[in-house]
Amino acid sequence: MEYVRQLNEAQRNYLVPKACNAALRAGEAILGIYHKKEAYGVDLKSDRTPITEADRLAHAVIRDYLGQTHIPLLSEEGREMRFDERRDWDMFWLVDPLDGTREFIKGNNEFTVNIALVVDGRPVVGVVYVPWHNKIYFCEKGRGSFVKTDVAPDARAEMTYDEIFAGAVRLPLTRPSGPVRVAVSRSHRNDDTMAEVARLRERFPDAEMVEQGSSYKFCLLAEGAIDYYPRTSNTYEWDTAAGEAILSETGGTTKSLPGSGEFSYNKESLLNPWFVCRSGAFQNQ
Repeated sequence: MEYVRQLNEAQRNYLVPKACNAALRAGEAILGIYHKKEAYGVDLKSDRTPITEADRLAHAVIRDYLGQTHIPLLSEEGREMRFDERRDWDMFWLVDPLDGTREFIKGNNEFTVNIALVVDGRPVVGVVYVPWHNKIYFCEKGRGSFVKTDVAPDARAEMTYDEIFAGAVRLPLTRPSGPVRVAVSRSHRNDDTMAEVARLRERFPDAEMVEQGSSYKFCLLAEGAIDYYPRTSNTYEWDTAAGEAILSETGGTTKSLPGSGEFSYNKESLLNPWFVCRSGAFQNQ
């Protein structure tokens, strides 16, 4: 399929629904297991992070459905993909089938499905689905970010482009009044994270800290409900691509910490640098 960095109408009509429908299908698979703790099948991967049967099943659902596009797929739960195999990819799907596995295991509902379409090292389509809350966030490069509510998981999801946008609300939303709000990872914060929060509180003494798991933090930044999010522990490209794209289309930023460098994708090492995110309204703070 011929493509450009900003998708044309035919590409949008085909690929944006594929990404959204894949996320809804994966969400159904995840919730089917979420309600059956005896089926979690928790194991540890080589990096000592947990994986469940829900991760595996969501990966298979997304892999099979997006396989229809004939675009390569790089997934957290896929086989280890050597850089020599993917270094020449100029378009690919970048997927975290279940982001927030620890939150899934704890039963606190803070988990998401992340799907991004990456072109020349940058995400041009981003989808984050929050299955427990029936909310789907999505964006296209140059065309804005949106949220749609009351979108239930569906193993047979086949929404069209127009159906996806029907009833969707453009982001950001109206920011709630009150002090600066800082998101921190519920399961991965550390001393460096708290040092970043302390530095921010030197300028904003009343800043509130909000614990939140998974890529949902990017969505809250895109909404304008959160202003600032420092991350000083390991993340991988599939953790951030979809959320970064959604945040970017609302005027927000994701920059490396320290250094304020831009993110890129399909690097030899899939490990991200530490980073800090700012909402669109918080850019000059």
